[in-house]
Amino acid sequence: MEDRVRQIMDFLVETDGLKGIYRAGYLSDRSRHESDAEHMWHLGIYALALQGETGFSGDIGRVLTLVLVHDLVELYAGDTYAYDVEGARDQAEREEKSARKLFGKLPGDVAELFYGAWREFEEQSTSEARFARALDHLQGFAQNVISSGRSWTENGITRERTSLRTSFPAQYSPALAEIVDRLYARADEEGLFAPEVALPGSESVIPQREEKA
Repeated sequence: MEDRVRQIMDFLVETDGLKGIYRAGYLSDRSRHESDAEHMWHLGIYALALQGETGFSGDIGRVLTLVLVHDLVELYAGDTYAYDVEGARDQAEREEKSARKLFGKLPGDVAELFYGAWREFEEQSTSEARFARALDHLQGFAQNVISSGRSWTENGITRERTSLRTSFPAQYSPALAEIVDRLYARADEEGLFAPEVALPGSESVIPQREEKA
């Protein structure tokens, strides 16, 4: 028992590091990037607030478990920006390695609980996992809107590219589709996306990238 407690306590101390793993998106006041820990907390609030609106009838406790576990692997793997094509190539491999390293520090039964929840979210094998994923994408998109699109302009993300993050929640339920539409309307009105610039002598366009300070 003493060894189990030590392992769990060491794990709890180590996961404090998630408060210092930062995502590409910013806080609403744009003062700094949002941390992984803040993202997972906010995602839990989304789940509690929107479960009834979406008609979700599954186990909300399980959803909260998935939400609290899904990004823990970024403690070692780091956050992979949603629009980073290059980083996404080995993301699954890096995160699997991280999961085994991090959760492997726990007692066997507790490690199985954490690893199982993480795999459930990744594999989208349950209704709870699909609800959590829809909200995960929605929260990231909404965070960019409420932070005035700072991450989008810094990284050259156009309106069209954001469909990578909005298509799943919009298809998940009419309620989330309405939220997505309202967020797009606000982003369009405020001009939050990176502009597209026509290539010389061509009808094609490329996103205009803002230089980072």
